[in-house]
Amino acid sequence: MTDGPLAGIRVLDVSTILAGPLACRILGDHGADVVKIEHPEAGDGMRGHGAAKDGQGLWWKEISRNKRTVALKLSAPDGAAVLLRLAATADVMVENFRPGTLERWGVGPEQLHAVNPGLVLVRVTGFGQTGPYASRAGFGTLAEAMSGFAHLTGDADRPPTLPAFGLADSIAGIAAASAASMALFARERNGGRGEVIDLNLLEPIMTAVGPGPMTYDQLGIVGTRHGNRSTNNAPRNTYQTSDGRWLAVSTSAQRIAERVMHLVGHPEVVDETWFAAGSTRAEHADELDAHVGGWIAARTADEVTRAFEEAGAAIAPVYDARDLVEDQHVRETGILTTAEDVDFGDLLMHNVMWRAQHAPGRIRFTGRPLGADTDVVLAELGLDDDERARLRAEGVVA
Repeated sequence: MTDGPLAGIRVLDVSTILAGPLACRILGDHGADVVKIEHPEAGDGMRGHGAAKDGQGLWWKEISRNKRTVALKLSAPDGAAVLLRLAATADVMVENFRPGTLERWGVGPEQLHAVNPGLVLVRVTGFGQTGPYASRAGFGTLAEAMSGFAHLTGDADRPPTLPAFGLADSIAGIAAASAASMALFARERNGGRGEVIDLNLLEPIMTAVGPGPMTYDQLGIVGTRHGNRSTNNAPRNTYQTSDGRWLAVSTSAQRIAERVMHLVGHPEVVDETWFAAGSTRAEHADELDAHVGGWIAARTADEVTRAFEEAGAAIAPVYDARDLVEDQHVRETGILTTAEDVDFGDLLMHNVMWRAQHAPGRIRFTGRPLGADTDVVLAELGLDDDERARLRAEGVVA
């Protein structure tokens, strides 16, 4: 196995919590040499996110895999100077400080491109580098609220619902990895000129939520909450089986909707004029849900799933983490995999996000202790033992 399509590319991860670190993890999964920069004392807040085992955050092991970690105080002049030396060797740098922070430390885009004109600088913030909200604190929760996601999520008679996980951050992280890759591709075509990418948490999740602003602009329509139902098709919901399991049914395709109604014993509705389009089917969701829900409620999950598969209809179980771990398809296709970890042995985690036939990514190592690679990385820059000892004594590195 190769080290992936980004072998030979160096990435500086100067970000915290989720969006930026996830972007850099994706780049590292595909072969980039990722150098994670953390505060010598506080480290990245991701170290304390989520469940822990023996005092170590499990999420950290995954989000910071394939990254060497350097403990460096960027706000100190000597720390900023070391960052510039690192930037001179890098292809990509990802940061998510509030706008103006890098500039205040003397390591803004102008200084970075002075030492490395080909550097791709990805700047991830809550609301972007400009505009009236630029200086606001930005977190994924705020983007989930402002994007329209929360407004459309939940039951019609209940409050807007926020996700129980970092949805906006994760979408932004995937977008940031894509943006960095595009910029590297563009650099090959433009003679080696670098780029500054201004990416905020709001726009990627707005894209995922869909064309609500355009619909409002053109038709004056504002979407509302419908629980698990959709305004685009029906039946579309979760239904409980006789053995207490929940199953999700989708009928986005017309042929699938027809198969479902034949399967549940109500072929007569297929001949109704309103059944010919998803939007008009959605207007009859009560009737369709009663047909589908009643049929499913009389059968076990295995019986329902088998019947749907035989009919060529679309259905899936509502899974929790245990279900995913035990699922045969997830295991056999490598969606989850194990990576060797120095603390926990074989550690189950998400695999590289996609499979590539000729240049696949891979997990080379899991998340490392704070400052584990400081001496090695700084020695690569030419900082000798005495200079590293001085920086460590002054609290600039750890």
